Amino acid sequence: MKLIRFHTAGAPDVLRYEDAPIPTPAAGQVLVKVAAIGVNMIETYQRAGRYTVPLPKTPGTEAAGIVEAVGAGVTDFRSGDRVGSARFQDAYAEYALVPAGELVAVPDALDLERAAAALLQGMTAHYLTHATYPLQPGETALVHAAAGGTGQLVVQMAKRRGARVLATVGSEAKAQIARALGADEVILYREQDFEQEVKRLTDGRGVQVVYDSVGADTFEKSLRSLARRGMLVLFGAASGVVPPFDLQRLNALGSLYVTRPSLHDYNATRDEILMRAGEVFDWLADGSLRLTIDRTFRLSEAAAAHTALEGRESMGKFLLVP
Repeated sequence: MKLIRFHTAGAPDVLRYEDAPIPTPAAGQVLVKVAAIGVNMIETYQRAGRYTVPLPKTPGTEAAGIVEAVGAGVTDFRSGDRVGSARFQDAYAEYALVPAGELVAVPDALDLERAAAALLQGMTAHYLTHATYPLQPGETALVHAAAGGTGQLVVQMAKRRGARVLATVGSEAKAQIARALGADEVILYREQDFEQEVKRLTDGRGVQVVYDSVGADTFEKSLRSLARRGMLVLFGAASGVVPPFDLQRLNALGSLYVTRPSLHDYNATRDEILMRAGEVFDWLADGSLRLTIDRTFRLSEAAAAHTALEGRESMGKFLLVP
């Protein structure tokens, strides 16, 4: 089979398109013939060396496809089932393994490409808006990178929760996307100071929560955009890692909260996985949640996908197709 592998950390061109044997599922594992693979920022962090991983490494955790074989003890899935997961091992490949407990069935109403595109970012948007800071009707949220793959889903789920949404984007084309998805106010961060705009739009009070996947470039102003006892939810670092800071500042700025969550900790049980994936799939199937697949690349074009993602070109989800 073909897969993508990197042998050293570095720029996108370290990604190699290589041959490897098809893996055999061990006990409790499922082998999936991959139909589509989600491209996510965490893979660029691993490839660049921001996150340390064993080398050589095949990136990717999010994919959907058809069950090829199951290991001993697996009873919930069988050959031919349509499935997806955000916890594959080495998903940038034609065949990939996944623990059976991390796998979910893909409903017939949903094609495999949309399922692959929805799992990691959809469940991330779900836990951010429903668990990390469970938005209440009438509250106001600031969503950074609102036209990106996760940002689009966070905007929609925040509106579903009854919140007012302020969104930051980098261009008028992206602003149109955010407005179409329900954002109440859109801030062009290259032309406007988003902190000043947030204060203006909230009559100086600030927002109850900031959902921030950008990191270093936005962190300070995000803190200053919060209302008293507000929460900054930092769930990514597209612009770089936030440096250490004095916790006493949280007191001075209004007894603020800062958290750095991960999907793993909000999908800690089988019930949580099934609940989050099930709700995301249901909303996609009934049309109440919109998902934009921006670009589809061949598996061999993984380097180009990483380059575009790191260049903040995304206006939706990037997929790889074997």
